[in-house]
Amino acid sequence: MPASLIKGLTVSQPGFNRKIEILIIVLPTLVVLMGLSVAVYAFSMKKKRSYIKGRGRRVHSTDRHNSDVEKEDLEMNFFSLSIITKATNNFSINNKLGEGGFGPVYKGVLETGQEIAVKQLSRTSEQGYDEFYNEVVCVAKLQHRNLVKLVGYCMDGDERILIYEYMSNKSLDLLLFDETKSCMLDWPQRFCIINGIARGMLYLHQDSRLRIIHRDLKAANILLDHDMNPKISDFGLAREFEGNQITAKTKKVVGTYGYISPEYALHGRFSVKSDVFSFGVLVLEIVSGKKNREFSHEDLNDNLLGHAWRLYTEGKYLELMSPSLHNSCIISEVKRSIHVGLLCVQNHAQDRPTMSSVVMMLGGDGSLPPPRQPAFFAEEGSRKHYTFSKVDEATITLLVPR
Repeated sequence: MPASLIKGLTVSQPGFNRKIEILIIVLPTLVVLMGLSVAVYAFSMKKKRSYIKGRGRRVHSTDRHNSDVEKEDLEMNFFSLSIITKATNNFSINNKLGEGGFGPVYKGVLETGQEIAVKQLSRTSEQGYDEFYNEVVCVAKLQHRNLVKLVGYCMDGDERILIYEYMSNKSLDLLLFDETKSCMLDWPQRFCIINGIARGMLYLHQDSRLRIIHRDLKAANILLDHDMNPKISDFGLAREFEGNQITAKTKKVVGTYGYISPEYALHGRFSVKSDVFSFGVLVLEIVSGKKNREFSHEDLNDNLLGHAWRLYTEGKYLELMSPSLHNSCIISEVKRSIHVGLLCVQNHAQDRPTMSSVVMMLGGDGSLPPPRQPAFFAEEGSRKHYTFSKVDEATITLLVPR
């Protein structure tokens, strides 16, 4: 615009300059405020979408592929805290079923009449959001008759709750290691439990669309339904292997004393054969009714594995069997189970069978390869054995030095 014209306008319109000055000051301010408003709105919507998708979960993405995980999470049933509180009668002590490393477990009944088991993450638990998230993801992707079914989950503030199908006979350890209740488990039931666990582990290692290493297989993590069918539970420490991956290494060893394989306990290496070792310990416990961690022989410094090995070498298989089984046992099945158990607890991972071989050996009647001396075999006067400084019922964490 020509200067003469602007001058003319200024003269003819005395208030025009003042308006321009105000506009020059206000307009940029309005633009900035509008930009900030758009940014704040976009951020809040993104946060809201993220919360809805994850229901407030704190995701620790180590060793996970979140793109697939989030799709699976959306298919999981989400329960409000009010529904769970009502189902458990406000987490009544009368509804409490027990307590593990994750936290307390309560029986609940939904408004539909469905019975559920509610596992609540304790604020003092050494397990945390990683384990909670890991379990939701793992169980959501896995479907097998010998794996526990996850009904849903709840996240509300600091609350992290897992909701499972209710197992009326609770966990295997509560029956197996109780002198009175163990009589409820005759040999056909125990052999059925052994085979069911083996099939569930085979599914995890080979037949599912994922390859899952459980890393905490033990009697306390085997649940029993009303027909005594076993269901593998507690996938908080599980790890997923991809493609042709067969082993991994960690500096943080997790699991439970008495069930951890030597290569994992001492060097942090774990694989499907680590689970095979845990399964072997579990088989020997089911046959004997004794805990590996607490077993002691009055004459010899043997743990349960060492005791089973001595009886095997002396041809005294049946002395390992719980006395309560004498009237119901099938001798050939007992011997075969002990033999397979010893093959699974071999010191070197490569000497242990795969779970597919285990299932075949348990179901067959052919000859079996001879086992070698098991891992953690304690012998008086020998330094070639492994010891732990602490025995604990709960899931533990071992830090492996470099």
